Amino acid sequence: MTQFSRAPFYALLSLACAGAPAFARDCGPDSLGVSRTVTIGPKGTAVGLQSYPRTLDLQDHEVVLTFDDGPAAPTAKVLDALAKECARATFFVIGHNAESAPGVVMRAADEGHSIGHHSYSHPGNTLRLMEDGDAKADIEKGIKAVEKASGGRAAPFFRFPGFADTPSLVAYLEAKGYTIFGSDLWASDWSPMSPKGELELVMKRLEKEGKGIVLFHDSKAQTAAMLPDFLRELKARGYRLVHIVPGEGETALMAAGPGWTSTTEPIIAKTLAGKHAAPGRSHGDGAGEEDHAHPPAAEQ
Repeated sequence: MTQFSRAPFYALLSLACAGAPAFARDCGPDSLGVSRTVTIGPKGTAVGLQSYPRTLDLQDHEVVLTFDDGPAAPTAKVLDALAKECARATFFVIGHNAESAPGVVMRAADEGHSIGHHSYSHPGNTLRLMEDGDAKADIEKGIKAVEKASGGRAAPFFRFPGFADTPSLVAYLEAKGYTIFGSDLWASDWSPMSPKGELELVMKRLEKEGKGIVLFHDSKAQTAAMLPDFLRELKARGYRLVHIVPGEGETALMAAGPGWTSTTEPIIAKTLAGKHAAPGRSHGDGAGEEDHAHPPAAEQ
């Protein structure tokens, strides 16, 4: 088992950051921009209150933008919207999609976004219902594909398809130095709705939570259409954008409050009900364990 090597990443990140001021100067004072950059340390962990009893230690009105399932046809418009506001996000990329559209992954990396991993195939039955060996092979194949497409600039960030992890796979990734990302709130953009409806929904949820890691899908046209208004709305309501990158030291975390429970594990259990686990794996592997609670498989 090999650990993620940060040295090559830092060298490439330094080159990318050398052009960051020019990137920022393209935007006026009314743009959203990035308020601060948070480094994610080399000790593997799992964050996101919808899935895990801890999250990033964000201040009130701080937001981390994440996108899943790309690259896809709408991804270019998502990147256009982010560039116009000098905003940076983290993209959790499917390996198979990265092979199909490496130029889009390269563009995202060139423009300063963090590139994370989302398995190779995004299996319909999720990684949870696969044999461990097969699931790990899918993860590793995805990592290699995304590393290649990004020019070696992918970060040791991983998000489980459907958020359906297992203790074994979490331990495997953490031992390799990966941080596993759930989310603190999502836009439910897997459900058809108008861009206006999606904007109203995610802003309502964000106002309720006050901050957090937000999940979108750059594979959804409605999200790409909604994003310019969303970024402007963040600025108008006093939200500040936080960008996450790999770094040294400890990741600043915040523990869940008393009485925390996973809001998503019951949805995963319902989604996977009736589906068959691979031979040798019990259907409920990992379910109900507080440190490995998860969000919705079918709803991703």
